[in-house]
Order: sequence, then structure tokens, then C-alpha cells
Amino acid sequence: MFPNNPTPKPNYVDPPGPTLKPSLSPGRSIFGFLLLALLLPMSLFAQEEGSGIDTGDTSWILVSTALVLFMNIPGLALFYAGLVRGKNVLSVLMHCFVLTATMTVLWLVCGYSLAFSTTGMVEGTVNLKSFVGSLDLAMLNGVDGSTTEGTIPKLLHFAFQMTFFIITPALMVGAFVERMKFSSVLWFTALWNLIVYAPICHMVWGGGGGYFADKGVQDFAGGIVVHITAGIGALVACIVLGPRKGYPNSPMMPHNLPMTVTGAAMLWVGWFGFNGGSALGANGDAASALVVTQISASVATLVWMAIEWMKHGKPSMLGAATGAIAGLAAITPASGTVGPLGALVIGAMSGSICWYASTAIKQKLGYDDSLDVFGVHGVGGFIGTIMLAVFMADNLGGVGYGEGNSMGSQLGTQVYAALFTAVYTAIATWIILKVVSILTGGIRVDEGEETTGLDQSYHGEEAYND
Repeated sequence: MFPNNPTPKPNYVDPPGPTLKPSLSPGRSIFGFLLLALLLPMSLFAQEEGSGIDTGDTSWILVSTALVLFMNIPGLALFYAGLVRGKNVLSVLMHCFVLTATMTVLWLVCGYSLAFSTTGMVEGTVNLKSFVGSLDLAMLNGVDGSTTEGTIPKLLHFAFQMTFFIITPALMVGAFVERMKFSSVLWFTALWNLIVYAPICHMVWGGGGGYFADKGVQDFAGGIVVHITAGIGALVACIVLGPRKGYPNSPMMPHNLPMTVTGAAMLWVGWFGFNGGSALGANGDAASALVVTQISASVATLVWMAIEWMKHGKPSMLGAATGAIAGLAAITPASGTVGPLGALVIGAMSGSICWYASTAIKQKLGYDDSLDVFGVHGVGGFIGTIMLAVFMADNLGGVGYGEGNSMGSQLGTQVYAALFTAVYTAIATWIILKVVSILTGGIRVDEGEETTGLDQSYHGEEAYND
């Protein structure tokens, strides 16, 4: 790093006698330390640059990975746990916590490979590999610290995408809280992730040769992959299970709104990693995604709050928090392609349409989507997936359509992908639930267990003791 210069001579001469070495003054010590601190990262950067890894991109995705994991534990766990009754709070926390561990192992064993293996894929050709990956990357076969995915280590790509694999089935938990057996939750989410999430992820994000990727489908951070799949899966699950005992006549109020608001705030902050990290680099795309994410969430919060204020005469904290999540879900697929104007409109649409889906539509149809997973995530995912085709236009602040493409063609592509995903997810989810019901002797808890509460019935614990 430093040239081999001869030993420097003292910069002063002592009187006759033993030659003394000069002592470093505090100023010189600090200067030398600062110089070393500046030069050392430069030398490390050069080494990483030679290996094809960009340290800036890697640093940002490391942070984003932590942020998305933080969205699930503790963010989503607290958000959901506060919304249920006190006798079921631990069961919801248990679901989110244990799913984190279960899906990590499943992602290692085969999930990552099924989602991102490109072996046998041929761009422009539809075959089995267009819909699901092979097992070439199972157990991270052939992947180590020097293997790259773009400008980041492939191990980090594995970890970042793993957090999406974790949080997607955890989102569904909100639709069937307080009434599904714990063993059934584990079987259902594991099979669902392999049969629904992994193939859809592969089709969208698997690269050239993926069914949706070849069609030009845009889904920057998971409107299709995460929110539509989780929303539809949640809707089917809550319909198959049936409503909670006493629903809708008995009041089932959230037992701890401060817990829910804390979780919502964690989700909002974590979403910067969810959307900004999906740029897979520390660049302008990440910055743009972060900005439009904040705008959409803010507008949706205000719109949901305003609707409640006008309808009920009072704005609620629960409504504001739910509106924020709707805005975050809706901007997710569009965060890499739209500008501030698109974020404003998508936020306003999600705040109003998701409110209507979570209240009027749910009441009219009578299904017990306990924590409004479909109304917020499913509907929000649809809004963002479709509206991005409009606000991609460069004259509306978006990135533009590219040569040979137009608003109409992109809109058709997005609608097709959203509907295809919804139908496939609905059918697959219903089949999985029927299989799990056989494996676990029924997926629903019995009436006595439901009355007692799942904390005591399934985990032998109580969240609150007198």
C-alpha cells in the first residue's frame, strides 16, 4: 500500500550526545490515523472490485436484508398480535417467530433453488423451467462468498430473498388467526411456499426464460410475488376455515392498539429495505423506490383517516395505521418504475379502495378475513401491479416503456399476470388446505380450544398474568 522509502531522517538535530527519535505529537497521531482510515477502505474496495463485488451495493443490501427481517420479527408479529384478543396474542407471535425459522431452513434446502435456479431456462421459450427452477442450488450447492449475483455476493442475494420467503406466508396468518391448529399452520405455509410462492417468484424474478419475465411483466419488489399471492391465499384460507366463533355478532376488538401501532411503524421503516433493497444496489433506483414508498404510505394514511373521519366523525389510530400498510403494499410493485405523481395517485387509490374492500365488501360477502389481509395486501397488490402500467409513462414521471411497448400493451401484460397469479394461487391454496386437513386430522381447532384461546390450548402459556 505504501512505497518502500528509506527510513526518514530526524527533522531536527540534538546537541552532541545520543540521537533521540522524534516523538509524535497528538496532531500528527490523529492525522496519521485519519490517513490510514481513509486509505484502508480504498485498498479493501480495490480488492472487492477485482472480485466483481461492489462494497457500496453489498453494504446497502446487508442493511436491507436486516430491515426486511425486522418487518416480520418484530414488526408484523406485533402488528398482528395487538389486533387479536388477549387470549390469542402469544399464538400469533409464535406463528411469526416460528415461521421465520421454518422458512429459513426450507429456503436453504430447496426454496431458493426452485425460485432462482436458471438451469435449463431459454429466453423466449416456454417449458417447465419457465415456471419453476431446478434443484441445482439446493443447500446452496456451488455458492460461496466469492460467487456473485450482479454486484453483490450470491450468499447475500440468498439472504435478502429469503426474507421475502419468510414474510409472505406470515402475512397470511392474519386471515386465519384464532382458529387454525398450530401444526396445520406449519404444514400449510411450508407447502404453500413451495407450491405457490416459489413458482410465482421464479416466473417473475427468475430472469430471462421466466414465464412472466419474458412477457415483460413489471414487479419491482413483490406486488405479484408477495401481496397478490398472500392476499388470495389468505382469502381462500379464511373461507375454507369458516368464521371465528361469534363472528360477526360478537365484538372482537383489538386487545392492544399501542402494540399494533408499534408494529405498523416498524413495518413502515422496514419497507425502505423491502422496496429500496429490491434495486439490489446502492443507486438511483433504490433512492427513487424509497421516496415513492414514503409518499404512497403517507397519502394512503391521510386518505384512510379522512374517510373514517367523515363517516364516523372521528379519525382512528387503527385506521391510520392500516391505511399506511395499504399504501406500502400498493406501491411495492411500482416502486421501481413510477415517480412522485404515480406514488400520490397509487397511495390515494389504495387508501380508499382498500378501505372499501376491508369494510363494505367484507361485510357484504360475510367472510372472516380477521385482520384484513386480502382487503389490504391482496387489493393493494392488485392496485399497484395494474396502475404502474399507467404511471410508467415518462411524461407522468415514470421510467418509460421502452422501444416497442406502450401504456396499453403494458397494462394488458400486468392484468394478465395479476389474474393468472390470482387463479393459480386460489386453486393451489384450496388443494393444499385439503391435503393439510388430511395430514393433521382437520385444520381448525375445536370449539372448546377456541373458547379457551390458543395461547393456553396450544402453547400452555398466557401473555398476561394478574
